[in-house]
Amino acid sequence: MTQIISPQTAEHYKWGGPQGEDCDGWHLVRTPDLSVIEELMPPGTSEVPHLHLHSRQFFYVLAGELTIDVEQHSFVLHAGAGLEVSPGQRHQVFNRGSDPTRILVTSQPPSHGDRINT
Repeated sequence: MTQIISPQTAEHYKWGGPQGEDCDGWHLVRTPDLSVIEELMPPGTSEVPHLHLHSRQFFYVLAGELTIDVEQHSFVLHAGAGLEVSPGQRHQVFNRGSDPTRILVTSQPPSHGDRINT
């Protein structure tokens, strides 16, 4: 069914940060083939290093600053920029800025259930 979706109407969940529930995520698209999630990361939050066996991901910054470590490289992204992470690449995201970071994470196939912490 075609419908308008937003963080106000999407399925919400908590993740990451020191408490494990410091960041917010909203499933904007959640199908067996594709996942699009909007995430909000307060300053000083991160996720654990991990990889996905099958999922290809694209991280796109809507607001703030996002640092993504991919393998041995660190990338700093600002609003309007994105980065692709291929299956099998170890990665970790951080908000090292002083403002909240809002991102879109697109995964194909969906990354939930395809994650190995490293």
